[in-house]
Amino acid sequence: MNKNILEVKNLNIAFNSNKVIDNLSFNLEEKENLVILGPNGAGKTILLKALLGVIPFEGEIKWKSGVKIGYVPQKFLPDKGIPLSVEEFFKFKKTGYEEMREALRAVGIKDLSILKNKIGVISSGQLQRVLIAWGLLGNPQVLLFDEPTAGIDIEGEETIYNLLAKIEKERDLAIILVTHDLSVVYKFADSVLCLNKKAVCYGAPQEVLGGDSLNRLYGGEIKLYKHNHGH
Repeated sequence: MNKNILEVKNLNIAFNSNKVIDNLSFNLEEKENLVILGPNGAGKTILLKALLGVIPFEGEIKWKSGVKIGYVPQKFLPDKGIPLSVEEFFKFKKTGYEEMREALRAVGIKDLSILKNKIGVISSGQLQRVLIAWGLLGNPQVLLFDEPTAGIDIEGEETIYNLLAKIEKERDLAIILVTHDLSVVYKFADSVLCLNKKAVCYGAPQEVLGGDSLNRLYGGEIKLYKHNHGH
């Protein structure tokens, strides 16, 4: 039986004849964690936008019929003075109070007074949690997650990836996580797609992440990633 939630075949995306995604194919199964790894400018966010159906493409993107998709945007830094409360932000999704509470609980926020707080004044760890809760509204079967701040500690030891792993177990989600943070892959991924306009590698992390594929993915840059200079 086909357990794929998503099938992508021969995907091509170009802007003004400049190819940003080149003949890409991959699948996502139910409950699978797929990490899309690649340097800045590799087309990762563009790929997410195509999967969400907001930009034109050539080729095939086939979601399982009726699938519900949640999306966690790149973490933004709202202006401190922005007059928008967490509750108002959630209401963009036409959601009820009970569902807000449930989503906040899933990301470990038990104190519901946060709903009254302005989104510009909560801490960056809390903001990251709120964004994930926002993505969970509507009980999606798939969560698309764009570039969480690398290894951000939400509180003490709990990183964003521990939190996602916990949510995935509780909710049986499939997750597509876009990042350039190599350490995430081993912590989190069932499969990894190395993307630099085309698929440089695709498969289980232990099998496909040899030095050769990383050199092809990042060019000579991989040393920078090991010492985190300049990133």
